Amino acid sequence: MSARIAPLAPPYEDAVSEALSKWMPREAGVPPLALFRTIALHPMLRERMHPLAAGLRGRGTLPLRVRELVILRTCARCEAWYEWGVHATAFAAAAGIDHDALRTITHATAAEIAARSDEDALVLQIADELHDTSKLSERVFAAGVERFGAQSLLEIGALAGFYHLISFLIGIADVEPEPWAQPAPTHENARASR
Repeated sequence: MSARIAPLAPPYEDAVSEALSKWMPREAGVPPLALFRTIALHPMLRERMHPLAAGLRGRGTLPLRVRELVILRTCARCEAWYEWGVHATAFAAAAGIDHDALRTITHATAAEIAARSDEDALVLQIADELHDTSKLSERVFAAGVERFGAQSLLEIGALAGFYHLISFLIGIADVEPEPWAQPAPTHENARASR
């Protein structure tokens, strides 16, 4: 498998190097992600997408676990396995998402999630409803405002929307998985995990 749109490779132009250093801080310990190097092909996207991404990642009001639940579920529903693998590997453990929770986030149907009553269920229902209908039912909206408040609920919507954007770019470019990231779950694994 190879990407349909190849990411930039070093050596980079100065503007690209500067943008990639914002997207991928040196302390990350890995080279700039293929996704970021793909986005860097488009000057406006590489400059304009980063501020929102950085804000959602580092300046938002959501707890880390909620943020990662939304990202992982959105990526799973969009079948954006590149980004799912990056987040499953780099952020899930820090967010308290263990293997069983990761399997549920990835493979449970919307109906199975709606039947749950744990802390994660509401977050996953929000991600599912936004994915399926681009809006929230009255019940999920009311529960979301009660639990998170209106401001954080808007942030969840922005986060889910941003990761739809990321999923679309991955789907267009067919970005190859990072060698260190968890591989995409297969349909066989999905069936076996139920």
